Amino acid sequence: MQARFTLADLSDHLAALGLRQGDRVLVHASYKALGIDRPELMIAALRQVLGPSGTLLMPTLSYMQQPPTVHDTRTTPGCVGFLSEYLRGQPGTLRSLHPTHSVCGVGAHIHELLDSHREDRTPCGPNSPFNKLFHMEGKILMLGCGLRPNTSMHAVEEYVVPPYLFGPPVAYQITDATGQTYEEIYTTHHFAGTEQRYDRVAQVLADDALHSGMVGAAASFLIDAPTLLKEAQARMRQEPLFFVDQQ
Repeated sequence: MQARFTLADLSDHLAALGLRQGDRVLVHASYKALGIDRPELMIAALRQVLGPSGTLLMPTLSYMQQPPTVHDTRTTPGCVGFLSEYLRGQPGTLRSLHPTHSVCGVGAHIHELLDSHREDRTPCGPNSPFNKLFHMEGKILMLGCGLRPNTSMHAVEEYVVPPYLFGPPVAYQITDATGQTYEEIYTTHHFAGTEQRYDRVAQVLADDALHSGMVGAAASFLIDAPTLLKEAQARMRQEPLFFVDQQ
């Protein structure tokens, strides 16, 4: 039988993991792992713990969109989980403008984090929310999905530019939130011949930067984003292939 958790339970679990009022947090989640039957319960718990001064982000990556080079920020679905799609569809949620690596969210710093993503021509460049969290004392929360699907690691990789990272330029047709459609060329990520092993951050982060615990029924992790940038970047400069396996 599926476990059931209340709003108070989930809020207590998040607080015990280290999430605090006013935090700016990017959340990756496996909804099925949480042991809840309503997605709004998890979103409500996150917003309750973050409070009015906090900011909640979730990735809405769309690299599997069809057609692959046509993106409408208003309607193109994400491909990284049910919970992020639920948040994307809620009134008041904003979404950054990027054809493959957009982020959605709500909260006090949402414009600061999302608005300038449209200026980047790579997935996780200096104007992306993935990178900005490093410099805004941000956190990364992995709910029931392990440590591998951590898109913020792509932002670390863009600092180092390992040999597997970038592919050829691609022209995208983009429709923005106002309905304006235009064409723009982006440099995409490649990863051909590699398997991403971002779970290895556990080998480079000390306990004070990587907290683990249960949220609902899901084994979860809370990562300090500035420390992730510092330690993962340092390891990659020593070993550019540390966070991938070659196939």
